[in-house]
Amino acid sequence: MSKVCIIAWIHGTVQGVGFRYSTQREAMQLGLTGYARNMDDGSVEVVACGEAEKVEQLIGWLKAGGPRSARVEKVLSEPHQPGREYVNFGIRY
Repeated sequence: MSKVCIIAWIHGTVQGVGFRYSTQREAMQLGLTGYARNMDDGSVEVVACGEAEKVEQLIGWLKAGGPRSARVEKVLSEPHQPGREYVNFGIRY
């Protein structure tokens, strides 16, 4: 099992709809670490680290639209090398 990290930016109606909290719940169920945070441009940034298969599952969930209250227009993601090790999946403010 290889451990990977990705960083993703989710665009659309993703702020003020519980998106970060739903992403946190989904990521924790998958055993991932990282964070979700709102960006100034209205998008949400997600860093997710864990088993490659589980990270792909989270990306799939994000691309499928995330929580019902959100309207995801696009998801951009790339491999990421965080400067630190995350111990859980948090919400950043």
